[in-house]
Amino acid sequence: MRKFTAVVLCLLLAATLVGCAGKNTEKDTIEGNVKTYSQMKDGTWQCDGYAYRYRLEICGRMPNAARDSSFVYLSNIEEISFEQAYKAAGISSDSEDYFLPEDAVLVEMY
Repeated sequence: MRKFTAVVLCLLLAATLVGCAGKNTEKDTIEGNVKTYSQMKDGTWQCDGYAYRYRLEICGRMPNAARDSSFVYLSNIEEISFEQAYKAAGISSDSEDYFLPEDAVLVEMY
C-alpha cells in the first residue's frame, strides 16, 4: 500500500511540474493611458485576451501639428509606419485604416 501511495504522489508531482512549465506567466503589468497591458515572461505582450510579439514605439509629427506625437502599439506586425499609427489611433474616418485586434492594439499615446 505504501508503494502504491508513493507512486501516486510521484505521478501527481510530475503532472504538476509539467503543467506549470508550459504556462506563460505574467512578468509585468503596465497601466497605459489607453489600455492596460502585460509583458509575459517569454517576451510576448498581452492585452484584452490577445497575444502580441512586438511592442512598437512610433514617433513623428502629424501634418500641421505643432509638436511630435508618440504612439505605443502592441503588434504582430513587425513594422508600423507613423502614418498608419496615427490614422489607426482615431484620426481616420476610413475603417480600412484601423487594425484588427489580433494584428495590433494602441495602448499608449502622448
